[in-house]
Amino acid sequence: MVGFQLAWADHPPRPKFINRQLVPSPREALQTFSAVVITGGSSGIGKSFIELGAKLRSDLRFCNLSRTAPVIKNEQLNLCHLACDLGRPESIASAATGVETFLDREVPAGRILLINNSGFGAYGHFPEPNLTHHLEMLDVNVRGMVDLTGRLLPLLRKRGGAIINVASTAAFQPTPFMATYGASKAFVLHWSLALNEELKGTRVSALAVCPGPTTTQFFRRAGLKQGSVADALGMTAEEVVMQSFQALASGRSMVVTGWKNRISAAAGSIAPKRLATWVAAKIVGRYRLSEVKS
Repeated sequence: MVGFQLAWADHPPRPKFINRQLVPSPREALQTFSAVVITGGSSGIGKSFIELGAKLRSDLRFCNLSRTAPVIKNEQLNLCHLACDLGRPESIASAATGVETFLDREVPAGRILLINNSGFGAYGHFPEPNLTHHLEMLDVNVRGMVDLTGRLLPLLRKRGGAIINVASTAAFQPTPFMATYGASKAFVLHWSLALNEELKGTRVSALAVCPGPTTTQFFRRAGLKQGSVADALGMTAEEVVMQSFQALASGRSMVVTGWKNRISAAAGSIAPKRLATWVAAKIVGRYRLSEVKS
């Protein structure tokens, strides 16, 4: 999911205690990394990963892969932008080479955090708005993530690091009217969990982040009116990133951001698939489909 400008708090949140155990802070999540490679950092959750990461670690280096460069007001930000279309294999191959060159030249040592954030959706009866849109969605949401991760994983194994893959609460049950998107995020979730298990004993781990509705431009691109999803059900991109960094610091393999989303994800996971699909159809079907003006 991708989005808009955030309002920063004056100070990062204080450490919290759960069951008398100290919960690692988002700041602690970034202490061992020297560089962050992220896709889709020009807006939304991806942009918030960069903004918040730089706020927590001013010396951290960032390398963003997206079509357009992020516009971030931070004079101390160490950001390298590599123009990349995550839907095109040749563009990913070129960007991966550029990432390796950047890291060798600018950040030759230290652990690397790879954040696969790029993704988009569509709302309506398949194949609305058109089949090309759905195929491009699979290219970006699934193949692009696997391609880039596969190309950079040898370097992460060598230097140590972690992988954050942004999935969705849509991954926990079939999602009528967003069928391709939900299925693509189910792949992201299950692939990330399996990858993390395979990486045990190495210097790399994987974390699947599953946000629910987030205050971003995701719904606009999917073809929904502003306000189609109630604000009470959503979170800000900053909140999603905060919880993602906290989960990373805790060594978790999966995090569903927000207590409301955790309840819905749990219900979608344990309910019979046909029932979960019927309920999802009733909920998602209430979204107002519209032509979005540019």
